[in-house]
Amino acid sequence: MRGIRLAKPIAATVMIFVLTLPSSVPGQAGGGTAQRPSRESIAPAPPQLDALLAKAAEYCRKLESSAFDFVCREEIRETIDPKLDASRKAIRMDRGSTDYVGPVAPNYIGPTLVITTVRKIKRSFVYDYQCIRAGRTIRESRTQLEENGKRKSVPNAELQTSIVVWATALLAPVGLFGERFQPGYDFTIVGEERIGKSTVVIVDARPKPAAPATRNLFGKAWIDPATGNILKIEWSESRVGNFDVFAKRGEIYKRTPRLNIHSEFSAEKNGIRFPSRLSIEETYLKEPGKAFIRSKTDVVYKDFKFFTVEFEVHD
Repeated sequence: MRGIRLAKPIAATVMIFVLTLPSSVPGQAGGGTAQRPSRESIAPAPPQLDALLAKAAEYCRKLESSAFDFVCREEIRETIDPKLDASRKAIRMDRGSTDYVGPVAPNYIGPTLVITTVRKIKRSFVYDYQCIRAGRTIRESRTQLEENGKRKSVPNAELQTSIVVWATALLAPVGLFGERFQPGYDFTIVGEERIGKSTVVIVDARPKPAAPATRNLFGKAWIDPATGNILKIEWSESRVGNFDVFAKRGEIYKRTPRLNIHSEFSAEKNGIRFPSRLSIEETYLKEPGKAFIRSKTDVVYKDFKFFTVEFEVHD
């Protein structure tokens, strides 16, 4: 093993969910009489895709061995639509709560007709955020600076959002493009896009049919073909950790929950990309084509002060 230790400033941030990564790659289902395929029946991946996946796997090896120490400004804005919660006679949001616990406010029109309305809730928070990763342990701490535009000073503050669980987004690409995980996916190049000065390749990753539905994430990734760096990921479906929080809401609403998660990795240092923006949309489906958006959360990380980064490169 050849170790590289860099003691230079570096950026990193966190994400809202603990992404569940599979510990093993599912086998292929088979049946019938085995036949030797002809050359015409084999559809190998395009050379461009093979090279891209190899670079992405190498990039993920660096991510997995990385250690860092940084501080930054964390700005959170969220909008919550309480219409479905109002059916449970609730509109007031308690501190740190994920649901509404107060009575709805009726509007009276005419002698007998009663129409009940609720307004969307808009909230914002600003924190001084610190994140340290040593080995496989991540430690976070926050000092709250603002709430809904008003200054505050709360050391060791708890994160106040309707989305409860936050964890690292830095390692999110590993679950798709890590060398041990790639055999569990079908990859397809679906286009190109310009991000900053780079032309990146958009790769769609879907779990193979035999993959466990509750363990493999999927989505699209924007990859720099020159370096294998992942600049953006869009996750979809319910294959994320702690999804039971939203599944329980879906049972109450009698709707199917869905989460759409968008991560951008625009902060870069020493060849590693770090999350700089995170967007989460919490929706509930009643029937095909009709979705109720319960909450939208947007997180921006800025004003980084980087202290340390260390990673190892294995031969």
